[in-house]
Amino acid sequence: MEDYIVALALAGTWPIYFLGGLYVLGPVLGVMLTAIVLVRKYVRAPTTARPEPPAIPIGVWFWIAGMGVMQIALLGGHWSYELSTGQTLKSTIGWAKGWALFAMFTLAGACLDIRFETIIRATGLTALISLLLTPLLYLAPMVGLPEVLFVSPLRVVGGPGPEFFAVQLYSMDPADGLPRWRYFTPWSPAAALIGNLYLILAIEDRRMPWRVIGIISALAIIILSKSRLGLVTAVLVWPAAFGVSQLRRSILWLAAAVPVFLAGLFSPILLAQLGAAYEGFRGMRANSTRVREALGRIAIDRWWNEAPIWGHGVVERGPHYVEYMPIGSHHTWFGLLFVKGVVGVGALVIPLMWSLLEFALLALSSPIGRAAFAITILLVLFTVGENLEILTYLFWPGLLIMGIAMREAAEKRSAILAEARAS
Repeated sequence: MEDYIVALALAGTWPIYFLGGLYVLGPVLGVMLTAIVLVRKYVRAPTTARPEPPAIPIGVWFWIAGMGVMQIALLGGHWSYELSTGQTLKSTIGWAKGWALFAMFTLAGACLDIRFETIIRATGLTALISLLLTPLLYLAPMVGLPEVLFVSPLRVVGGPGPEFFAVQLYSMDPADGLPRWRYFTPWSPAAALIGNLYLILAIEDRRMPWRVIGIISALAIIILSKSRLGLVTAVLVWPAAFGVSQLRRSILWLAAAVPVFLAGLFSPILLAQLGAAYEGFRGMRANSTRVREALGRIAIDRWWNEAPIWGHGVVERGPHYVEYMPIGSHHTWFGLLFVKGVVGVGALVIPLMWSLLEFALLALSSPIGRAAFAITILLVLFTVGENLEILTYLFWPGLLIMGIAMREAAEKRSAILAEARAS
């Protein structure tokens, strides 16, 4: 049943988006799948034929504990600043629709019968629809179609802003006056994040025609988003994951010897070129870079001087200098420090580091481990350009795959221990 639910939700991405319902779908699906896990595990009739869900893997417990600590940090910040009960309730609902979904979806992936292949095939269908819509979206600003078609009435359920419920064809970049495309996400860098996720899944698709369609569609989303981080991530993530998955092969070490030697020999030139490339990268969107850096400086300064342990508890609007954007936005770590302090940062660092290590080891022997490792790298890289919490409602397929990989890693550990005891 859960496999069908996930497939239906993923395949219906575009229809649900046109209803303005994606922001609602993510949390509802997370709660539904978590409820299925809990009911099957703890509310079982004696005549139930379905087998009990597997034990919760240690990797999932890291995420459950970490996201629980996130809520504790939130309450600590609200208590420190004596915020009202209404504000605390609103922030708790925000936590349930954001950080809590990391724990919910990894739990569902690990404990429910959701197949890796189902997620790949369903995202392949969404990638095909995205590719077919790309010409229309690309031509929309040229023929004078409006940026936003409408804002869904579902906005009444509450959310960070109207863009999460808006059906939009494109957006105009205030820096250069040129269009950028968002597809079914609230802003262009978010589209780059989802495009990179779809690229990872498309590469793992065993069906060649669908693999080609998925890769072309994902690259179109990344390129048209015009996100610098998205472009860099597309180049780095999959090669890194593939390289880690091949570390057992001695030929890889031999093949890497010559490039490593040459890199050491010409390191001064390479470092100079990298420095020039970095400055050019920053200069591509100079105003955006200025605002992001200023938001980061404000967040760090106020975190350190005002609320180093628990943070401020709530997001605050920045000054005119940063175009009134929320302090700590556009950066997961700065946002966590400002809102939830060092406790909140630790609550994310520990499960992320565990997942990276666990998936790197699993990638040596499993395609699921390789995909999960690539997805975790993607999350780590986008922490410096996005607030992950607010985009969990879109990124949930990646979290399901991480949960599936955690289950497989736990099974492999159990098999190794059983073999060791037998011998």
